[in-house]
Amino acid sequence: MRNVISLVLGGGRGTRLLPLTKFRSKPAVPLGGKYRLIDIPLSNCINSGLRRIYVLTQFLSVSLHRHIRQTYRFDRFSEGFVEILAAQQTMVDGTDWYQGTADAVRKNIRYLQQYGTEYVLILSGDQLYSMDFQQMIDTHRESGADVTIAAKPVAREDASSLGIMRLDETGRVIGFLEKPQTDDELSTVRMDADWIERNGIVSDDREFIASMGIYLFNRDTLVDVLRKTTYEDFGREIFPAAIRSRHVQVHLFDGYWEDIGTVRSFYDANLSLASSAPPFNLANVEHPVFTRARNLPSTLINGAQISGSLIADGCQIGKECVIENSIIGLRANINDGVTIRKSILMGADYYESGGERREDAAEGRPVIGVGAGSVIDGAIVDKNCHIGKDVHIVRSDFESGGLDSDECVVVDGIPVLVKGAVLPHGWRP
Repeated sequence: MRNVISLVLGGGRGTRLLPLTKFRSKPAVPLGGKYRLIDIPLSNCINSGLRRIYVLTQFLSVSLHRHIRQTYRFDRFSEGFVEILAAQQTMVDGTDWYQGTADAVRKNIRYLQQYGTEYVLILSGDQLYSMDFQQMIDTHRESGADVTIAAKPVAREDASSLGIMRLDETGRVIGFLEKPQTDDELSTVRMDADWIERNGIVSDDREFIASMGIYLFNRDTLVDVLRKTTYEDFGREIFPAAIRSRHVQVHLFDGYWEDIGTVRSFYDANLSLASSAPPFNLANVEHPVFTRARNLPSTLINGAQISGSLIADGCQIGKECVIENSIIGLRANINDGVTIRKSILMGADYYESGGERREDAAEGRPVIGVGAGSVIDGAIVDKNCHIGKDVHIVRSDFESGGLDSDECVVVDGIPVLVKGAVLPHGWRP
């Protein structure tokens, strides 16, 4: 639709995802072996017929820019684009960094004022879900709303970590509470189960309506709000203020949705993709996930035992390996007798040449990959790691927070090898 502009917010620091965001922005973090987090909102837009997309970036954005530039190219007749709006100093918009999600949009407000634009869709760059935004646009139009927010019903145990809304009978938002904790707070935003059922969703004791952080604005409403206020954040400031002065409508969604905000949520969401009944289906032909096409060879598996796992392109997996409930990323080099369980290996950005392997040997460094006889259990291994022979990275061997080095850290109880880490032969924590 030519009258809709989509803005994907990808400029945050991503501190809760460290060390995965030590060298890259959060939307550039690999997902599911061959994708990146940014592929999810961009694919949702494309599958919904929305092809006028801006991605707002700021921190450590080189790899994200490269990925977008090499992946999302539309033909000249579609009038579609995916363009990057990086934080920049200008004479008009100031010389400061983006101070928040709303401030980032404010500094790029001129791109919203293009001729023919009626609606602006605001998306996050770090969520895992599959949604048809056309249905949200229909809800917005039919209700005559100024702002529509995507929301899903959640149970009491999940409500305390989310923004919860109170609605009237028509689905208009009349109250909002950020992360309610007490029974009294929860009682003020609890919805009647019959109301949820009447809106076509099975309640299952989910009596709270949580914001998904996906907003659809009338273009003029958004421009007016940004110009007349100094609000810096959509979730904490603009959305609560809009409830008081504008018609804010809810678009209910009952599919899988996960906010990839922490190392734990990243780990759990990835491994769920490799389960026998994944909650998010990467093989959905009606709603595919797009990513960069790579000219890689087929994965070579030489006598390994593999179950409940995703294996990306270009891998080499040796004899007598055991891989269970794991994600194996692009170009992973796994030598003979390696055991990998409940782990995420992001693979490598490149294949080492003969000269690079000889340089590794001369410096006493293992080649990129996992050396023979090593065991990786319950861990995350970032890209381009050099793991020697007979190395053990087993979660039960680590005390939570008990290791903090340049090579390996423990976050949320999960050992994480940083990008390019080198572990010598026989390494133990």
